[in-house]
Amino acid sequence: MTTLDLASQTVSSPQPKPWYREPWPWILMAGPAIVVVAGLVTFRIAYQHKEDLVVEDYYKEGLAINQSIELDAHATALGVAANVMLGSGNKDIRILLDAPEGMQRPSELDFRLIHPIRKDEDEEIRLKVSGGNFYAGTLNRPISGRWNVIMGDPNGQWRLTGRWNVNETPVLRLVPIAGSSSLSNVAGR
Repeated sequence: MTTLDLASQTVSSPQPKPWYREPWPWILMAGPAIVVVAGLVTFRIAYQHKEDLVVEDYYKEGLAINQSIELDAHATALGVAANVMLGSGNKDIRILLDAPEGMQRPSELDFRLIHPIRKDEDEEIRLKVSGGNFYAGTLNRPISGRWNVIMGDPNGQWRLTGRWNVNETPVLRLVPIAGSSSLSNVAGR
């Protein structure tokens, strides 16, 4: 090629692309967009799984605690105790009620399992006599993990309370706690 040929050829510079066809603006906007989406997802999860630990009517709760202390004291005076066992499939509950001789045993027992955090998982069933000192009932769904247990007679004369880790302890021993109410704040929520 001659010099003349080179001069006649024009060197064309590439035309700039519009901004939305460049990768860097999209890369720079991706970070804040991901943070906004993660914040919305976190808000939704927090809203759907609100904790039920805050008591709305603390005055009524205080009155319920006083009644609970009386129920615990009456169980102590009666000398009632119980063994709670979980049956097949972690749904069947059996209770062996230890009551002093001469005490009229109820034909049914109220049994509550209270989840420490999630109120919607709480269960309340009525156990019926299944022979001798045994009572039996079936929960709505299998359970595992930690639970607060409240058991008493249906007339509300006495109650026994305890904390049960179903995965570690196959049998829970419930004995009356004289002069205290360890689960009263949970029972009335």
